[in-house]
Amino acid sequence: MSANLQYFDLTHPWGHGMPEWPSNPGINVVTKKFHARDGVYETEFEGIMHRGTHVDAPLHVTEDTPDLMGYPMWRFFGTGVVVSIPKGKWEVITAADLEAASPAIREGDIVMINTGMHKKMADTDEYYSYSPGIYRDGAQWLVDKKVKLVGYDVQSNDHPMATKLVDHGLGPTHPHLIEEYKEYTGRDPKKDFPEWEAGHKTLMVKGGIPGIENVGGNLDAVTGQRCTFMCFPWRWPGGEGCGVRIIAVIDPDQTFRFGEGPKR
Repeated sequence: MSANLQYFDLTHPWGHGMPEWPSNPGINVVTKKFHARDGVYETEFEGIMHRGTHVDAPLHVTEDTPDLMGYPMWRFFGTGVVVSIPKGKWEVITAADLEAASPAIREGDIVMINTGMHKKMADTDEYYSYSPGIYRDGAQWLVDKKVKLVGYDVQSNDHPMATKLVDHGLGPTHPHLIEEYKEYTGRDPKKDFPEWEAGHKTLMVKGGIPGIENVGGNLDAVTGQRCTFMCFPWRWPGGEGCGVRIIAVIDPDQTFRFGEGPKR
């Protein structure tokens, strides 16, 4: 194996007090055993899986669809690209953006999208309420391209205006955003984003493609490059989502190749 392989962690730190999606409970970590008292150290956590860098399953957004175990393992390992698609407040990652991305997105790629928002990951309105995001047409482009997996450095697999923050599903949990969007853009969010989480449903339910939210870490270091990626979910029957650790691997010498495996 090449001694020069470089490994880049594309995940945000996980743990007690981590930034969380608005209106849902956070992660609580409690120490249950102590070295001084028990001779071992052990913690217990309570909280939903949709925190930090994590993958969603189709079951998260649509009943009677596959859980985490429904994704074939080959989707979580392979070559692909990290593309820069800079976006600001409430901007949309479009099909045209993806078509023009460099390096070019190819069939079978794992795709990580860098909008610049990962640098703003925090317990703030800027990250969760005013983030950019993808919607139906961008997600459909990725399905048509037959990519393996997609990761976004934003708060969701969908634009904020397509979530329960506004008048969708269980919402609006943040009704003030409806009027703010109208004032900021001059448009009605329900007309711009008429479907609830169309990005999720197009990518995962229709396309069978895993979608990862809150990609971060050393994302900038590999942006604009082709990499080998690995990121695996839990072996959890019935699971609708879980944390993943994304690793991007680059060989600067371009000499490393995986072996052919055992001979039969």
